[in-house]
Amino acid sequence: MSDLSPARTPVLDVWCELQCSDCRTALDDLRALRARYGDRLELRLRHFPVDKHKHSFAAAQAAEEAVEQGRGWDYVEAVLARVEELDRRGEPFLVEVAGELGLDAEEFDTALIDGRHILIVDADQAEGKAIGVTGTPTYVIDGERLDGGKSQEGLRARVEEIADRLLAEGE
Repeated sequence: MSDLSPARTPVLDVWCELQCSDCRTALDDLRALRARYGDRLELRLRHFPVDKHKHSFAAAQAAEEAVEQGRGWDYVEAVLARVEELDRRGEPFLVEVAGELGLDAEEFDTALIDGRHILIVDADQAEGKAIGVTGTPTYVIDGERLDGGKSQEGLRARVEEIADRLLAEGE
């Protein structure tokens, strides 16, 4: 009896913090991975705000609102490109970026006030801590945790090696 179920798409969890300059540096690797694999590799944004960055929790909530409005990665990239501005301006900057991307900025403002995405951010943070995430960016693919906060050297190659193996196994 053959297994006719469709191949499972490998998942790369990207533990990120939007006020983190290392995460901004990691964008090039993420863009390259998206270009190489397209929809054959699912990149999943996971939130790991850290206390030393006072706007990172709000930024994580804003990113979830962007996901809800269909532009999650676009929003993440736009905010990470300007981490210094986020550091200086905080929540008004998060709402402004939403408007620049053509998203419903008023809805972002409301989401930050009513906290509708707090549970998602809290759950990501708790899961990250439980699996040993200590900083960002951290990648998890096929159960292997790759810490990009210390060094991103060789991480994309390692992710590609694992993704290629998973895709070959799924064929």
